[in-house]
Amino acid sequence: MAKITPLETSEVDQQAKKIFDEFMEQRGNIPNMFKTLAYRPQLLETAHAHFKAILFTGTVDIKLKEMLAVRVSVMNECAY
Repeated sequence: MAKITPLETSEVDQQAKKIFDEFMEQRGNIPNMFKTLAYRPQLLETAHAHFKAILFTGTVDIKLKEMLAVRVSVMNECAY
């Protein structure tokens, strides 16, 4: 099966680097999904905007949203 290697900060354009820097500031890491989407900057920007809209809006605490994401990943037997 083919595997796409996630990109590192040194391998991305300036717009992707800004997004990566924002993840590092907020979370201390860059999720691999976003490192992989960096191959297609437009998709990276769209996914990042979607991610922020889900996590940082509404009345549910961000910690609960994160715990739900981890739980769903465990239930689906996928590495979070």
